[in-house]
Amino acid sequence: ERKFKILMAIIDDYILTAMPVRSRTISKKNEIGGVSSATIRNEMSDLEDLGFLEQPHTSAGRIPSAKAYRLYVENLLRGANKLPAEEARRLRVHFAHRSRQVEDLIASAAQAISDVTRYTAVVTLPKAQTVRIRRVQLVPVTENAALLLLVTDIGIVKDTLIQVDGQLTADHLYDLSKMLTEQLQGLTPEELRVKLMQISQAFSAHREMLTSVLEAVENSGPGVKDVMVGGRANLLSYPEYSDAEKARAVLSVLETRDKLLRLIKAAPQMAFTIRIGDETGMPETSECSIVSMTYRIGDETSGTIGVIGPTRMQYARVIPVLDYMGKALGALLRDQGSQP
Repeated sequence: ERKFKILMAIIDDYILTAMPVRSRTISKKNEIGGVSSATIRNEMSDLEDLGFLEQPHTSAGRIPSAKAYRLYVENLLRGANKLPAEEARRLRVHFAHRSRQVEDLIASAAQAISDVTRYTAVVTLPKAQTVRIRRVQLVPVTENAALLLLVTDIGIVKDTLIQVDGQLTADHLYDLSKMLTEQLQGLTPEELRVKLMQISQAFSAHREMLTSVLEAVENSGPGVKDVMVGGRANLLSYPEYSDAEKARAVLSVLETRDKLLRLIKAAPQMAFTIRIGDETGMPETSECSIVSMTYRIGDETSGTIGVIGPTRMQYARVIPVLDYMGKALGALLRDQGSQP
């Protein structure tokens, strides 16, 4: 128990200072209960032998290892972490003037998390397979072209230009829009493809246009804008990234969509997924920690929110921020979808 208390005190101190911790510093902390500096030195030596502490330089203090942070995080997750009222207020301010565009809402969420935690935040848009079609609209643009609008149940709008028969008037396109909405409303993108193929067989006169609609649906999958990053530069304020090469390596990951998605991938069955150091699976982020969780719209897992920072991250602060934001974002998107 004494070793555990000493280790927790060392981690708390190192998170705040980024400086190796000496036994004298720990002996002055109230939670240690007046244990002598010599006893603490012996305990620290044992903790180093057990792999929980590292000594960067001879005669320097100790710093926590990834193994120590893992124990620290598991202990945190067993306790109740509530977000302070002031930080909850700061997060709500970002959504005071809510945009009807889901992309803007997700970008606001990423910025809010980064502002409150002072780390880099990543938020993904809801997964395409979980959203459903609300409306299909064909808007004439030229004689042979129309703008196809796909509106989903959470407000996401996909638009693309398609070729149409020059003989189709605005009234024809309106009737086709109404028919497609009636046939496709409530379907997921996968169900939509099957239904469109059936419709194109039944309406052979419009098969070419319906094929264009089908191609537009298939090309409306995830893109660069389905991952929003807030506070990229926040990482550069930490001494761990004062080395230009290290900073450049981490920033390169933040600019690469596929790497970002791999990095913040969360396990849906777990409240939080926490990767520390080498657990991130990328050499560029071997000195980072990533805390992520899935957010839900109703009962369905929809997207991921995460925070990227140094391994000495303030986990006790980050975890309740993500928990609060995950619930708030899910509720906002659900409400967005219920609006006409």
